[in-house]
Amino acid sequence: MLNYQKIKSWAPQDVRHHYTRKDTILYNLGLGFGMNPVDPAELRYVYEEELSALPTMCSVLATPGFWMKDHPEFGIDYLRLVHGEQKVVMHRALAPEGTVYGRTRVTRIVDKGATKGALVTVERQILESGTLETIASIDQVYFCRGDGGFSEGGASDLPEAVDNFVPTRDPDGQLTSQLATNAALLYRLSGDWNPLHADPAVAKKAGFDKPILHGLATYGVACRMLTTHLHQVGLGEITSFAARLSAPVFPGDVLQLRFWLDETDLRFDAEVAERGVRVLSNGTATLAAK
Repeated sequence: MLNYQKIKSWAPQDVRHHYTRKDTILYNLGLGFGMNPVDPAELRYVYEEELSALPTMCSVLATPGFWMKDHPEFGIDYLRLVHGEQKVVMHRALAPEGTVYGRTRVTRIVDKGATKGALVTVERQILESGTLETIASIDQVYFCRGDGGFSEGGASDLPEAVDNFVPTRDPDGQLTSQLATNAALLYRLSGDWNPLHADPAVAKKAGFDKPILHGLATYGVACRMLTTHLHQVGLGEITSFAARLSAPVFPGDVLQLRFWLDETDLRFDAEVAERGVRVLSNGTATLAAK
């Protein structure tokens, strides 16, 4: 059973992570940049001259690894674990290469009920090497499907308020992107080696017809789509990016994204229309003022 006290008191050492321009390019290629190799707006993400990093790249830097599996004393059924939500807030731009530290702590554990699972929120600060100033703040919410009911006679945190966005007008724009059939094989090279995203046999055991795309890859693809559009229309860079990972995406899917823009605040969602599935919901982003 999930051990609330042990998880909340977990204090891992800071993780040092050195990354190169090659790593940044590989991450961007995994999100679909470079499909038009002569477009200057795409080249800035896949060519080492004036290379740029997306804010979502912070999600793959200085992670503590698959800690829920590495600590059986925490009592988490990691085989039934799914990534539920992700948020990145940038305090300064991420350099295309460098050394950073990741400082991780668990901030919230919510018991949804014996048959409804649990939510574990993990915060990670990406710190600049040397000064240890904060580059980005990351919140990750994990849905532990097999761990509800742990608080009977024990502790549980209050759930965070949910901002369920309901559009009151037509979207201000719609974007479409065809995902590469090898998207998961590319994205996993940025650090997530889970065989669910590469091995058809493992995917079938998990209940899927074929390997699925990483949730953080879908999240990053949405950031790539919006970033490209915002550059085209002359708007500011994305400084925060958040979404709920609502359903799996398969390599080769066509992702359709809608967005609503109010000055520097942006809302979005995404679906795979062919399967009638919303794959990202409650999407929010903040833009730097021009």
